[in-house]
Amino acid sequence: MLTFILWLLLFVFCWPIALAALILYPIFWLVLLPFRLLGIAVEGVFEFLRALLMLPARVLGGKPAAR
Repeated sequence: MLTFILWLLLFVFCWPIALAALILYPIFWLVLLPFRLLGIAVEGVFEFLRALLMLPARVLGGKPAAR
């Protein structure tokens, strides 16, 4: 809601920039989408490696690792 109110203020004070932002936002979102997916994949790999390294301790009855 705050974002919408800020956009309305921008529209009142400088409508060309507000319209440009409204049109360009979906384009930037599409351009940045592969980087978000890559970040999710890298995070998954790190979580897998962490689980793999902690497996011996879990099998031997160690305490679960705190996040």
